[in-house]
Amino acid sequence: MNRNLMSVARKALTKVHSPNSPATNNKLFVAGLSWSVDERSLKEAFCSFGDVIEVRILYDKDSGRSRGFGFVSFCKEDEAVSAKDAMDGKALLGRPLRISYALERVRGGPVVVPRLPNGGDEGYNGSA
Repeated sequence: MNRNLMSVARKALTKVHSPNSPATNNKLFVAGLSWSVDERSLKEAFCSFGDVIEVRILYDKDSGRSRGFGFVSFCKEDEAVSAKDAMDGKALLGRPLRISYALERVRGGPVVVPRLPNGGDEGYNGSA
């Protein structure tokens, strides 16, 4: 059982980190949002690139303010690619956007933490 789980985790890491497999999809992660950006204004900023099927901004439970990031989903992958290429680094309401392709969130799946080469001890000589 444990060997099977490790095999699945290894395949997932290879798929995610393989330079030959593009990590594109139709959903974008949009960071750097101003508190004044709402879902309507975010949709308006991206609708010129294609059919926006969903916009979601995440809000803080206690304050109700935007957490400064959200997601924009397009009907087609090429629309998302165009939007990312055009909007990454561009300002929206005075703040530069940082855009990447969204990763699918898997509930209950194993959490895989990448390890640094040499255990992350590069430059450490053992003395305090």
